[in-house]
Amino acid sequence: MKALDELTFDNRFARLGDAFSTSVLPDPIAEPRLVVASEAAMALLDLEPTEAHSPMFAELFGGHKLWSEAEPRAMVYSGHQFGGYNPRLGDGRGLLLGEVYNDAGEHWDLHLKGAGETPYSRMGDGRAVLRSSIREFLASEALHALGIPSSRALCVIGSSTPVWRETQERAAMLLRLAPSHVRFGHFEYFYYTRQPEQQRILAEHVLSLHFPECQTEPEPYLAMFRSIVERNAELIALWQAYGFCHGVMNTDNMSILGITFDFGPFAFLDDFDANFICNHSDDQGRYSYSNQVPIAHWNLSALAQALTPFISVPALQETLALFLPLYEAHYLHLMRRRLGLLRAEEDDKALIERLLQLMQPGAVDYTLFFRKLGDQPAEQALQVVRDDFVDLAGFDRWAVDYLARIAREPDNAEGRRERMHAVNPLYILRNYLAQRAIEAAEGGDYEEVRRLHQVLCKPFEEQPGMQAYAERPPEWGKHLEISCSS
Repeated sequence: MKALDELTFDNRFARLGDAFSTSVLPDPIAEPRLVVASEAAMALLDLEPTEAHSPMFAELFGGHKLWSEAEPRAMVYSGHQFGGYNPRLGDGRGLLLGEVYNDAGEHWDLHLKGAGETPYSRMGDGRAVLRSSIREFLASEALHALGIPSSRALCVIGSSTPVWRETQERAAMLLRLAPSHVRFGHFEYFYYTRQPEQQRILAEHVLSLHFPECQTEPEPYLAMFRSIVERNAELIALWQAYGFCHGVMNTDNMSILGITFDFGPFAFLDDFDANFICNHSDDQGRYSYSNQVPIAHWNLSALAQALTPFISVPALQETLALFLPLYEAHYLHLMRRRLGLLRAEEDDKALIERLLQLMQPGAVDYTLFFRKLGDQPAEQALQVVRDDFVDLAGFDRWAVDYLARIAREPDNAEGRRERMHAVNPLYILRNYLAQRAIEAAEGGDYEEVRRLHQVLCKPFEEQPGMQAYAERPPEWGKHLEISCSS
């Protein structure tokens, strides 16, 4: 394991030059102090866990110090925001400090969010507030623990620096990690500004560094696009299967690697609601839970348009057509596992759809339903979850079909509880849990943030003394308003 001053940098994106990013130094926050750190994320950089408690840790990730090998850059990109094209976005409050490669030969972007104004701040102050930094930290690490591809969060650094949103708050910085922070919007920017040479340089950079297996294909760029489609089909299937709502699926928030990042007004479903809108700013419900699949497809078509200089339109259309079948195959596989089914049958899709339709009118907790379904033998478990449903007759008919379905499994009883608990979490990041941790942190008490983080790192394991984190939310906790400023 390494100390902070022993990291090795290899700033590959910075070497692309000024057409792709602008050199900017972090603007330090006052009185930086550690709020929370992820030992698992630190391990990606081979960092010794005790380094998080050194004074240098808060100073580095609070903008006061910088490695001599780091090259902080604000990336430029554009994107479609709520369906409308914005020609110039970019890192308005974040900086790519550099790229660290670890002893395993992996490269990790060090991206500091809340680092101050950049040329792309668009009249903003370039700051992140403590509440949004805590939310993103918790979400990144919670999704990873669930097995959902995500950027990672190394730490949150708090401060006494005042910032103004709806009210006065305190600034914070979040250090997040990813193999790349290139977005769909990067390709859109060079396509719509008609910079073909820069776009080709970007495409070659992404191809060679992040999709090297595609370089031996007859059409490498087409193979890369297919891989992006495949990754996003799997990612969105995981979101839908686990009830995760991103909230702002703009093309500038879509990773070229098919990982979840740029967390804002996200939420996990509490009561199942296919029409749930987690973003209070989303008046039309563009990014509702049920719309995430078609929006992902739409975003991929926007990326495809930007790739037309390299790939024929018919080839792009043919590859885009793979998204929905791939998504459905992944989604059905995940939902079968959540229901304890080991093999596929033709009627499984209808069985799953009927269950969700029965959940919709009642206050059925999406996460706890699946967990309880695996707690006991199926007949007893169905009696336990039954009381949450409004249409009891409809549920009883579904239960009969479900019991008949699992009876046809080759191994319908042995290991069922262990198998289902391995994919059905007991703990998820509910908004009210995050809110409680945020309120404590805003008062200077960081223990709840740290405790919640530790619980979410093991979402499938029952943890002694942590039952309060597995309960249904109170009514007020189901109706928290989270907006883009969050």
